[in-house]
Amino acid sequence: STRELNDLRRAFRAGSLKQVGQDQAKATLIQDDGSLYPLPGKLLFADISVDPGTGQIILRSEFPNPDLDLLPGSFVRVRVEQAVDKQGISVPQRAITRDSAGIPMVLLLDAEQTVSQQPVELGAVIDDRWIVTSGLKPGDRIIVEGLQHARPGEKVEVDDSPLVKE
Repeated sequence: STRELNDLRRAFRAGSLKQVGQDQAKATLIQDDGSLYPLPGKLLFADISVDPGTGQIILRSEFPNPDLDLLPGSFVRVRVEQAVDKQGISVPQRAITRDSAGIPMVLLLDAEQTVSQQPVELGAVIDDRWIVTSGLKPGDRIIVEGLQHARPGEKVEVDDSPLVKE
């Protein structure tokens, strides 16, 4: 969409996109079976067009294809590499709830295992996780499972057993 394109351009100009060359950002191709194409490509900002039927922005990426593995008309996705925030916080999508006004919230646990509701600001989604741009700090504990049973002000019992069963 045009909003996503504008966000991408702002990130590029701010330097948070890894630049490959003039008006180019590094890109990874995800093939139709979900596997990653082994050779890196670049997202070209110079060749942008709008589909008049859908209003969607069409961007162009360029990838080397020495073994002719990529075929014209194939369905692929492209992931644009962005900067890494080593202090960034991400949470599982299922941990986010919204209040009646649509404001995203998480349920926090304090040291006494008491639940409180915390509004958060969300950034991008990566895989199945939201990037939290504000509202949480490192070390905060949030409720991910059993959200329907936890209420602000209540004390809860924490199950610290491993999530992976052997």
